[in-house]
Amino acid sequence: MKRVFIIVLDSLGIGEEPDAPLFGDKDCNTLQRISGSDKFRFDSMKRMGVGNIDGQDYLPSEKKPLAAVARLQERSMGKDTTIGHWEIAGVVSPAPLPTYPDGFPDEVIKEFEAATGRGVLCNKPYSGTVVINDYGEEHIKTGKLIVYTSADSVFQIAAHEDVVPLEQLYEYCRTARKILRGKHAVGRVIARPFITVDGKFVRTANRRDFSLLPPAETLLDALQKDGKTVYAVGKINDIFAGQGVTKHVITHGNTEGMKVALDALDLDFEGLCFVNLVDFDMLYGHRQDVDGYAAAFSEFDFWLPSFTAKMKEDDVLIITADHGCDPGDSHTDHSREYVPMIMYGKNINPVNLGTRRGFCDIAATAAEYLDSTYRGDGVSFLSDVIKPTKTEKELCKSAYEAMKNSYAPYSGFNVGAALMCKNGKVYTGCNTENAAFGPSVCAERTAVFKATSEGEREFTMLAVCGGKGGVIKGLCPPCGVCRQVLREFCPDDFPVLIMKSKTTFIKKTLGELLPLSFKPDNIK
Repeated sequence: MKRVFIIVLDSLGIGEEPDAPLFGDKDCNTLQRISGSDKFRFDSMKRMGVGNIDGQDYLPSEKKPLAAVARLQERSMGKDTTIGHWEIAGVVSPAPLPTYPDGFPDEVIKEFEAATGRGVLCNKPYSGTVVINDYGEEHIKTGKLIVYTSADSVFQIAAHEDVVPLEQLYEYCRTARKILRGKHAVGRVIARPFITVDGKFVRTANRRDFSLLPPAETLLDALQKDGKTVYAVGKINDIFAGQGVTKHVITHGNTEGMKVALDALDLDFEGLCFVNLVDFDMLYGHRQDVDGYAAAFSEFDFWLPSFTAKMKEDDVLIITADHGCDPGDSHTDHSREYVPMIMYGKNINPVNLGTRRGFCDIAATAAEYLDSTYRGDGVSFLSDVIKPTKTEKELCKSAYEAMKNSYAPYSGFNVGAALMCKNGKVYTGCNTENAAFGPSVCAERTAVFKATSEGEREFTMLAVCGGKGGVIKGLCPPCGVCRQVLREFCPDDFPVLIMKSKTTFIKKTLGELLPLSFKPDNIK
């Protein structure tokens, strides 16, 4: 039973991207910034290989890391939570969501005031902790709502819990979400409740996000359609407006989020557990609290071994981030940064994938691991990191042995194939050439025809390899005719192992190799 756990360390960027100046950022590196704090520890993450990721020369590397690692560059035009999570889930946003450096226009504010029956205070870009100090008293006296924004695409509503009950505040947010459509479709409407503690205004953990629906199908949607579990922890359910989620738990901080994630390992499900740990961003990044951020990272680092120790044989953990929020740069907003990708599991090879373009590669990889045909806007790197199963190894070995019997006196290109049936029996084939060329037959078809001649009709996997003189020097994918022959018997998710060497391969589905194919159903 395969499960993928994606844990987003909200805002843990690892260095500015080349286009950072376009987003008003410079000299930003969230991880490097917090690594200078005496509150910082990264023993567990060091063992995973975080210091081996491109650009992390300020951290010591690990000679024998436990995980596969990569540095991911965002393809979407943004640096906010919504767009970052959408991209992690497979959807690239080529256009930025609207922002309001001068506050929201009168048409929006007046419609919101009319719909809620309450006036509005502030309506400017503001720090969330400062805005309640500057407008809190007036809010309590008048009952007006504190509306503010930031450099991100957000419409934030702050209200004292004694003045506006939580459910009423959430309803006001839903109202704003309905108003903010079309050209004013901000990424998130955020409830920012606060209370009074010792005479000071303090934000509570009852924040809620009301997000725009993703513009295209996400990994969550695809897995839900496949009948798999999509378990959302923290603000993931809010970010995706509940779309594609089958089960969710709202948490109130990193500590609770980590506990829920740990408990999820004991649940019986197949699919995705998607976790957001928000404190890094909300409590420390935006508040320019380097030591607080470092301490939160250290708490996660200390907790991590308890999670990996409970992981089951087929579980995979992916640790990443959605953007940066350098707590020591020149502003309190998010920063345009690369993010880490750390992938760990008993079936994962600890390789360094370098720098990849697109958070969306996470979705493509998770989907492939979970046997989904979904790829979104990403490119799966699963074949670069996955350890082959015993069955896959044996099937590839059979294909390699079959290649030795190849009869290819004219091209000198030898091909071998091995086809596994549902009952476990394996049929092999090699290419057989003919002086007339036309009668030549490929290895894959030879294997299929051998199997069908013995009464077999249900197949579970194919391995194929080839090369000049019987030496594998690269991929040898099935030709178009062989793909069509396979289509006669095999579904879209039928796996094809295309060998890169005697012991390595990439794994593709028949649907990927032959999209929009002509099937037996087409002539019924």
